[in-house]
Amino acid sequence: MIADISVSLDGFVTGPDPGPDNGLGIGGETLHTWAFSDDLDDRRVLREGTARSGAVVLGRRLFDVVDGPNGWDDRTGYGAGEVGKPAFVVVTSSPPESVRLANRDWTFVTTGLPYAVTTARHRAEVASSDSGQELDVVLMGGGATVGSALDAGLVDTLSLHLAPVVLGAGTPLFTGGAPRMLVERSVTSTSTATHLTYDVL
Repeated sequence: MIADISVSLDGFVTGPDPGPDNGLGIGGETLHTWAFSDDLDDRRVLREGTARSGAVVLGRRLFDVVDGPNGWDDRTGYGAGEVGKPAFVVVTSSPPESVRLANRDWTFVTTGLPYAVTTARHRAEVASSDSGQELDVVLMGGGATVGSALDAGLVDTLSLHLAPVVLGAGTPLFTGGAPRMLVERSVTSTSTATHLTYDVL
């Protein structure tokens, strides 16, 4: 599984005071400037990331943001403007009563992150068979979900989009847990981010 997330130089994946109406917190939108950039390398990173996604795992807090009134629409969101929309698997203690983004493929898993990853792997296998190409499970966040997946040894590849901003506070990506050795696979630098890919040992 690939964990893919944008992060500030001081290690935050949101700014201060994130919530359903302001999912990235104060100043947190600067973390994702690269995703809307016209830079050819930024566009390539976004395109390749979307193209490899057979299924996407996310936590409930992040789902509430993207499905909220100020969340994704036909022009914004995972894979917007790119080819295809993957299945989404949400880790939650209880499924929502309704979904605003009914045109997306949502599965809600209440039995924990490992089972959600297993469900996503099955969906990615089906998508791979249908498309004739090898597709991955991508964990898009939020920060606590990525951290839990790393601690549980579920992450094979860590893809960080390091934004040139210091937020000072917010939701930290790393909050302790078991040490993990990383092996650098690639580095791509643009004016809006340094895209880092590591194999997780």
